[in-house]
Amino acid sequence: MKITGLSAQQTNPNRINVFVDDKYRFSLEISQIASLGVRIGGEYSESELEQLEQESQFGKLYARALEYCLMRPHSAKEVRDYLWRKTQTTRYRSRRTGEIKERAGVSQALADRVLDRLVEKRYVDDEAFTRYWVENRNLTKGSSLQKLRAELRAKGVSPEIINQNIDDSTRNDQDELRKIIAKKQNRYPDRAKFIHYLARQGFMYDDIMSMLDESS
Repeated sequence: MKITGLSAQQTNPNRINVFVDDKYRFSLEISQIASLGVRIGGEYSESELEQLEQESQFGKLYARALEYCLMRPHSAKEVRDYLWRKTQTTRYRSRRTGEIKERAGVSQALADRVLDRLVEKRYVDDEAFTRYWVENRNLTKGSSLQKLRAELRAKGVSPEIINQNIDDSTRNDQDELRKIIAKKQNRYPDRAKFIHYLARQGFMYDDIMSMLDESS
């Protein structure tokens, strides 16, 4: 079987449609066309074309995962969960017929390969993610260090990375309490209820009382 045509997609010029024996077969990223040596006139067996189709799937999934990673830093667990969802069969309604159909997910091996590439390129890095989270989470509204630790644990970050980055941070509970008290004290005319609220946010009782007395 022979590659008889290569044409850029109208909606995504960085993706190239590949025609085999004058029929559309799959698409590849421009970079994949070059790295895989795909060219018009190239001859392939069916098994070789199936391997190229796997590369097509890899390119599509990698592009989607990269876009997800560039929205904001994500932990490895968040990206792993995102890719796991892509392995699941999904149901959708056909725009043409209105019929409910199913779309098979990608293989777990392919999802793992995409994650490995993202880690290799440092788009997924728990150290960098944790620094971002500690520096930016509720920066103007205030957030206790205990709450930050709990959020990072929920995102799959190791205790060692969490502790190191929080220890290196200039954030402290006293300053964070001042932010919250300044913003929310007027919403809690009942002092006892406000104390309970602040305690639920992970602040120590002694710090709460000290900061409330300071703001009075």
